[in-house]
Amino acid sequence: VQLQASGGGLVQAGGSLRLSCAASGRTFSSYAMGWFRQAPGKEREFVAAASWSGRITDYRNSVRGRFTISRDNAKNTVYLQMNSLKPEDTAVYYCAADLVRAGVSKVEYEYDYWGQGTQVTVSS
Repeated sequence: VQLQASGGGLVQAGGSLRLSCAASGRTFSSYAMGWFRQAPGKEREFVAAASWSGRITDYRNSVRGRFTISRDNAKNTVYLQMNSLKPEDTAVYYCAADLVRAGVSKVEYEYDYWGQGTQVTVSS
């Protein structure tokens, strides 16, 4: 599985960005997808995940209500819509694929493939 993340950039606090992650190499609709992020000097952390159908989703508490994960299986793409961005959302965002579980996971090591990351910078 190859994952290509895009859509990052510089935005002011309160603004919005939509990240995309295009997948190839396996049947996209057969596996769950997640988004993680890593800020400078910090551990990588879970942000959001969606099951293979997109009907089951989960979020870290600090982004719940502001971020929305969705997927278009016809386009082999998962999205992360980020609204009301805050400076503390600044990080490199990674998409990841979980080929094993039927549900969603918040655990980094349960993901099998990772994209290259896209930088999100939120200015105050």
